[in-house]
Amino acid sequence: MAERVLILGGARSGKSIAAERRLSAMPEVVYVATGGDDSGDAEWAERVAKHQARRPANWGLVETIDLVPLLRADGPPLLIDCLTLWLSRTMDALDIWSDLSRANLVEQRIAELADAWSATTRDVVAVSNDIGSGVVPADAGTRLFRDLMGRLNTTISLASDQVLWTIAGRTLPLT
Repeated sequence: MAERVLILGGARSGKSIAAERRLSAMPEVVYVATGGDDSGDAEWAERVAKHQARRPANWGLVETIDLVPLLRADGPPLLIDCLTLWLSRTMDALDIWSDLSRANLVEQRIAELADAWSATTRDVVAVSNDIGSGVVPADAGTRLFRDLMGRLNTTISLASDQVLWTIAGRTLPLT
């Protein structure tokens, strides 16, 4: 039976490292990068390079936000890094930023993702940022993103076998 694990935490908290460690003993892993093209952003390219350097050479790589087919397919464990970027890029793809009233389209994608997450036959570890503990954003688009991120994390969390919280490089189970 597949194990579904969600690892939450703040920015640079050690979530990705915790996810990589969980799967490090597996003979084969597919690393699913949801960040997309760096578009010439040197700082982003440096972050990606650090992630790449840590990964074992035998791990596969898929760069996509189309997670549902991966979760529905048989295969080796998946490490999805990260759901926050998945949400941001999904909102971009659906042109939500120019028309916030279209947020229901994102809600549909979250529901489809949660269904595939619940039914997957693969071991899967996903990383996601917990961004809802700060101040209320001043603009409607950022508030919508924060709210959708909370809904996404809650939905995936409730469909997970294990949820972990990472802070300052330490990972704690949430019960």
